[in-house]
Amino acid sequence: MKEEINIVWFKRDLRLKDHPPLKTAIDDGKPILMLYVLEPSIISTPYSDERHWRFIIESIYDLNEKLKRCHQEIYIFYGEIIPILEKIIHRYKVKSILSHQETGTWLTYQRDIQVKKFLKEKGIPWIEFQNNAVIRGLKSRDSWNEKRNEYISKTIENPVLEKLISFELDYDIRNSFSADKFLSTINFNHSMQVGGETEAEKVLLSFLKVRHIGYIKNISKPEESRNKCSRLSPYIAYGNLSIKQIQQAKNEFYSVSPSKRDLLAFESRLVWHCHFIQKLETEPEYEFRNINSAYNDIRTDWNENYFNAWKNGLTGYPLVDACIRCVIETGYINFRMRAMLVSFLTHHLWLDWKEGANFLAKQFLDFEPGIHFPQFQMQAGTTGINTIRIYNPTKQALENDPDAIFIKKWLPELRNLPSHLAIEPWKITPLEELMFNFKCGKNYPKRIIDTDITYRQASKILWNIKKSQKSQSEAEKILSKHVKLN
Repeated sequence: MKEEINIVWFKRDLRLKDHPPLKTAIDDGKPILMLYVLEPSIISTPYSDERHWRFIIESIYDLNEKLKRCHQEIYIFYGEIIPILEKIIHRYKVKSILSHQETGTWLTYQRDIQVKKFLKEKGIPWIEFQNNAVIRGLKSRDSWNEKRNEYISKTIENPVLEKLISFELDYDIRNSFSADKFLSTINFNHSMQVGGETEAEKVLLSFLKVRHIGYIKNISKPEESRNKCSRLSPYIAYGNLSIKQIQQAKNEFYSVSPSKRDLLAFESRLVWHCHFIQKLETEPEYEFRNINSAYNDIRTDWNENYFNAWKNGLTGYPLVDACIRCVIETGYINFRMRAMLVSFLTHHLWLDWKEGANFLAKQFLDFEPGIHFPQFQMQAGTTGINTIRIYNPTKQALENDPDAIFIKKWLPELRNLPSHLAIEPWKITPLEELMFNFKCGKNYPKRIIDTDITYRQASKILWNIKKSQKSQSEAEKILSKHVKLN
């Protein structure tokens, strides 16, 4: 007779606290197979990178250390989910599969449709729990804020791990879908944040205790933000912490904070987090098509030289190049600089956003599809509902890195220049070239475009489209679907 088990399928919820699927499975009193699946189809996508899988593996290893005392572990498999489930179902009587809902990419969306169909045919319930304040099947945004606040305020019910029943998975199943070969290719990187619930709690505590002071003042600065921003984004993206945990922890510290205004500003970002993911949940096509079709006929020519210069940090605009090199190396750059990178790509270089979206998704350690793709379109100006923002990278540098500290950190070829020339090296005079032994086009690239010219060109096209009847008609539909209308 087959042993009866429940399966908890971990996805973007790599934690043991505030985990309703795990709590429900434990309370049911059956042995539990805890499972994470490394899917080759997802690993091979253009937005996937080793840094994402390293963070995930680090997170699972952290959880497994905690689970040792319960003689349990999260099994890591390599393979596609349906063949894996087929083999498990052949060996065990699966009572149910429990997981959080996932607002992921189009690929994971289609995968989940197939899994749901497969399990229905097998007669196995798949119980999915709401993930953060993202509501599946939401028809109107009119009551979203109220529902979000109600959800975030609920008591956190942590699983009682001591009630876990010891379970050892059949060797043949483990061997058939072993992840050992793939795991051996993952290398540790000291330049990036380390994954895991334990590390996430440390980062949250340090922010709420000390680092949040000066949050508003420094949020837009590429260097200072590396410490003054919460740095929780990867831990939220992979579910090492839930938004509910963070919100309630913020509430605890608020009364004793010497800088309540900073904590309130941070709190507003927690609301925006779920607001944007709700967009992709409602309209998954954000990933691959202009959400406002009035913008379909622009940026039709592709310039590979421009794109290569942008993604390799060789545009001749120091802040752009420093940000690209920084995010490639560390997996992080603050929000303002992310917006500037998208603006430079789509407005100044006049390139379609999709290739750039995939490239930066690979670089962002905190790649969250529900934030990434709607934000990319917002910054690219293809929504028709947002203000068109065409960032001037020189102005951004003068405002947010006036001493060129960040620029010189990531562009060593500019370190011997005074700050004003490190920000605008094309303004160097022949005498200064001799003084500093520096020449544009030799030590550092010449500008590939002139932003004064490209600003005017992009602005004229985008505003003309935004004012068009087609764009405004599309914008009304977008607003009715994604924004509360009062």
